[in-house]
Amino acid sequence: MTDLPLVAGAVVQHEGDVLLIRRTISEGSLVWQFPAGKVDVGETPLEAAAREALEEAGVVVEPLAVIGERVHPVTERRVVYVACRWLSGAAGVASPREVSAAEWVTVDEMQARIPGGVYGPVWEYLAGPALPS
Repeated sequence: MTDLPLVAGAVVQHEGDVLLIRRTISEGSLVWQFPAGKVDVGETPLEAAAREALEEAGVVVEPLAVIGERVHPVTERRVVYVACRWLSGAAGVASPREVSAAEWVTVDEMQARIPGGVYGPVWEYLAGPALPS
């Protein structure tokens, strides 16, 4: 598992909704996903998740904690999921080369847009009690 490049995914909630982006080029059945990208040299997964949320969706977030890590069943990349608190910015396409849409969706909509379901620890985090403001 350590030979795979590390990707950080930003799991961002705001007012009960979850931030998802749609890639310009889908990876198999995966079209919608959390803002995510490769962790750069010298960068932590928390820093990468915050950077990706800004670069892809135009939102400023505070990374809070790692939710979990797995080899993604569709992309086969090693993904670290990071809980993030929205601070500012309207969700939109910040990188048209990579992203064709960015939307706040309900948890039910998120489930419908992510084939195969949401990673268990992420689902538990999103279904759990709200973070303090």
